[in-house]
Amino acid sequence: MGIFDKGVKKTNQNFFQKLSRAIVGRSRVDEDVLDAIEEALVSSDMGVDTTLKIIDNLEDRVEKDKYISMDELVEILRDEIGKLVGTEDAVEPFDFSKKPYVMLVVGVNGVGKTTTIGKLASLLRARGKKVVIGAADTFRAAAVDQLVIWAERAGVDIVRQEMGSDPASVAYDTVRSAVAKGADVVLIDTAGRLHNRIDLMNELTKIRNVLRKVVPDGPHDVLLVLDSTTGQNAFRQAEEFSKATDVTSLAVTKLDGSAKGGVVIGIADKFRIPIKFIGIGEGIDDLKVFDKREFVSSLFSREDIKK
Repeated sequence: MGIFDKGVKKTNQNFFQKLSRAIVGRSRVDEDVLDAIEEALVSSDMGVDTTLKIIDNLEDRVEKDKYISMDELVEILRDEIGKLVGTEDAVEPFDFSKKPYVMLVVGVNGVGKTTTIGKLASLLRARGKKVVIGAADTFRAAAVDQLVIWAERAGVDIVRQEMGSDPASVAYDTVRSAVAKGADVVLIDTAGRLHNRIDLMNELTKIRNVLRKVVPDGPHDVLLVLDSTTGQNAFRQAEEFSKATDVTSLAVTKLDGSAKGGVVIGIADKFRIPIKFIGIGEGIDDLKVFDKREFVSSLFSREDIKK
């Protein structure tokens, strides 16, 4: 079983059930079949634009009066989705030549941002890297407390201040501590609210400016965390955060609890921002480096689907 099978199982089953109903008893791919395929794609939250792109390409590749089997149709769809997501193997998500490698983590409350930071810390620690976390979401005591627990579980250092402190001050202290300790990676949590875009932009700009007093080329990555179960809201969050700051990578969480894993494909197609991580469970090891090839393969796995 691939590492993503668990995460996309519900999407896989939902998609293939609708796909099977779309072509059962059909001798050719006609407009009704294409409409049913379109519905299956949209229901997995790929987004309308991405779905139409796939359908248009499918129409170009399939002769309307020619019989096509389920297997042939699946292979065509796999190929088309692979073109949108990419079919390269997983790449290293951190540049360890930069020391410390500074990552800002952004996203609204409830998407799994704090949990993602904890899991990232654990992943890095398991690879022998020294990590320092900065608790710069100083507006929510619960977020800081949760981050402290995750830091303890992962066995990494954390920098925090009093609630209501200036987030930029926390970020500054974090990178100073990381440099002094010879840390490899800095993970900085930021306020989990999509408030007025100008306020968000100003806050993140201030954090960037103070970081650069210590690490001139930082931050090296701005990771936006999105919750796959929110469907189209994830698209809107990606759009809003992209307007407010320079988002350079994505983490998509809670794929194991959703039949809407297509959101990964839609976001990859629409925003062209690299997806670096996927959350496929609650466990500390259930944050995985995104492997495009394996994700597409898991999406189209038919081991548990009745033909």
